[in-house]
Amino acid sequence: MSRELAVAHEMDGDEKGSRRPNPIDVHVGSRVRFRRMLLGMSQEKLAEKLGLTFQQIQKYEKGINRIGASRLFDLAQVLSVPVQFFYEEVPGSGADVTPLLPQGFAEAGPENSIVEFLKSRDGLELNKAFVRIQDVKARRAIVDLVRSLANVDPVEEPAIR
Repeated sequence: MSRELAVAHEMDGDEKGSRRPNPIDVHVGSRVRFRRMLLGMSQEKLAEKLGLTFQQIQKYEKGINRIGASRLFDLAQVLSVPVQFFYEEVPGSGADVTPLLPQGFAEAGPENSIVEFLKSRDGLELNKAFVRIQDVKARRAIVDLVRSLANVDPVEEPAIR
């Protein structure tokens, strides 16, 4: 068995009957969900366009069901993205393989929490509404309000680059 296969074999848990989704399937599913939500499309609407049930879309988005190549191509077409979009920021794609470690072995950095928030429904809605505010003073006031509600001192908060 090659080294790569052995590593993948260990990471999958490789127990017969193991029900844990593969981290790559979870990532691809989360990218499907992220793009769908960015477009304001419901699971039902996406399912309809693909000739599936919304339950199947749910399973894809959670990584429970693996998305085949032709289905991924269809998803890319419907969601107006290249197929590569689903693999962007895939865990372990760079020198840092920390995302592949089970939770609890490494702390998530502030960048990860920001990305996760922006992938959430609340984060996406808040971001879309916020960027539509034209008045710079109003946007600054909203940031100040959120900081005060979160009991965050602007001096303590690291600057976002």
